[in-house]
Amino acid sequence: MTDAQERSYQDGAQRASSGDAWLDYCRVLEIAGTLIDTIEGPINDLDRAEWFRFLTRLMRNGAERFMENSESERPRLRDTPWRQGINFQSPDQDHLLCEFINGTHDYVIEGTLGTIPYFVIASWSAPMPVDAGNSNWAENGVDGLAEFNPAALRTTGFLQSNMLRTDKDGKFEIIVSSNNPGEGHNWLPIEADCAGLLVRNVYHDRAGIIPPQFDIRRFDGSKPRPISLTDISLNLARAGQTVLAYANMVCHWWRETLAASENMIVFDDEVYLANGGVADRYHGFGRWSCQHNRALVIEFTPGTCEYWIFQLCNMWQENLDNYEDGNGYTQNKISKKLSDGTIRVIVAHEDPGVEGNYISPFGHTQGGMSLRLIKPQAPAPKVVLYDVALEELKQFGLDALKTHKPVVSGVTR
Repeated sequence: MTDAQERSYQDGAQRASSGDAWLDYCRVLEIAGTLIDTIEGPINDLDRAEWFRFLTRLMRNGAERFMENSESERPRLRDTPWRQGINFQSPDQDHLLCEFINGTHDYVIEGTLGTIPYFVIASWSAPMPVDAGNSNWAENGVDGLAEFNPAALRTTGFLQSNMLRTDKDGKFEIIVSSNNPGEGHNWLPIEADCAGLLVRNVYHDRAGIIPPQFDIRRFDGSKPRPISLTDISLNLARAGQTVLAYANMVCHWWRETLAASENMIVFDDEVYLANGGVADRYHGFGRWSCQHNRALVIEFTPGTCEYWIFQLCNMWQENLDNYEDGNGYTQNKISKKLSDGTIRVIVAHEDPGVEGNYISPFGHTQGGMSLRLIKPQAPAPKVVLYDVALEELKQFGLDALKTHKPVVSGVTR
């Protein structure tokens, strides 16, 4: 890639009216689609099929967030598109997003706690020029992400549900502003470059749970207005660059961030927080590899925490399709624990029949994996992994592990 050219400026409304904004959006998508070619090493047909499906999910994400839900005068906290998970998204965690152009306005959120065990609401920023609709971005490709990167999210403030001031009925009010409203208020601080808000609703078991409710409005009582060509130009740029940014991110993670952690889990706060993470949890990542004749036996002790989940994902950090059937992951409410509190996970293409929590990779032979612990009361756990022959595990059971040296990870950086 050549260094990014200094971008030229055009009138955003004219770009939309002439069709240039749309053409630039399409060209950015075209560039995003080619990023799979930056991956060295084997990519099978399943990995490749899921890559192109991943791109269409990113397209829906960008369109719904920025074309449908970024009206400055009418803020909304809306759920993310169905099956559009980014960064090892937990199946027990629902996300609500509200998009901002910047952090120049103040907001009020009114809501009720419901009966969910825990939620956290965060503000974040990212390199997203307010005048992005005045330029073409395809000409700089991924180099343009240095200036305009919706995936480079940095959490700047957050509130946990158990820390909110509420009335006897569980109702609350949150002031979202750059200036502290003073004592007696729930305050979510935002910065001048705030890109929006994210709510993470964390379920242990969804059955019978009443989710929290949120209603957000501008503090100045702004009135909705019709969409403009200037809006279209900006929103197309943001939607397209979102696809490019996340496509580039997952490829970068596979090539570099996770390259040294095959069949390991590494807890690195800097990596997690640089991707919009919240400092209420440990979240470790790694790559896994398991051919059809192999099995992975993974052990860890989560300790006391609000919630934990181990996930097997594909190369693109997406949940496997068998999550919908209750497989592909295990968590604190459904897992089988050993007598000493250890969690044992067995990853194999067929169940070897040993004690533990069996996870099917659903046809995959490689991908990413994740261990998330929310509100932990102890340091991140050690993770022990054995890579053994599937037939050996089936024949000798757990005694097969005695002849194998485990890979020990879980290091906190």
